[in-house]
Amino acid sequence: MRERRKTTKQSIAGSLLLAHPAMKDPNFRRTVVLMSAHNADGAMGVVMNRPLGKRLGELNGEFALGALGAVPVFSGGPVQPKQLLLVAWQDREDGFQLHFGIEPDKAIQLASETGAQVRAYLGYSGWSRGQLENELKHNTWVVADIPGDLLEHSQDDSLWRTVLSAMSEEWRLLAGEPDDPSRN
Repeated sequence: MRERRKTTKQSIAGSLLLAHPAMKDPNFRRTVVLMSAHNADGAMGVVMNRPLGKRLGELNGEFALGALGAVPVFSGGPVQPKQLLLVAWQDREDGFQLHFGIEPDKAIQLASETGAQVRAYLGYSGWSRGQLENELKHNTWVVADIPGDLLEHSQDDSLWRTVLSAMSEEWRLLAGEPDDPSRN
């Protein structure tokens, strides 16, 4: 894993953005963002560790009795929080393949394939031109490779601590700090 890229000119699509332990923004505090796009025009991804405790069938009656009814729903980020995005990934021998913003028929097809998982997200995380690069320069985020066992971990608040802790001893110590230092 890499802790931080030296240059912010490279695309970080296909990487994880981990909120720096000092980040206080409630939209991103202790989040793990799976980056799906990053180029000169901006960047976008979805927050992996904000489950809403609902299934797609509960959220949208069109899915209630269908093949996607049991798909878990997550808060993907603060941008367009009512927009529903279907995302699937496949663990393949040659790596991790992300299918972002897919149609329901494609999600059903992928859900039936071995090693594939489908999730629903309300909203997404997005950055305009140069915004993410500026945040990276100010060490707001820690860029990490996607660990091969990412989907085997709980996809809740503990995911941030797990991924950050695996990067180095220093990050493990920072990830273990309590929210309220007086409780240390």
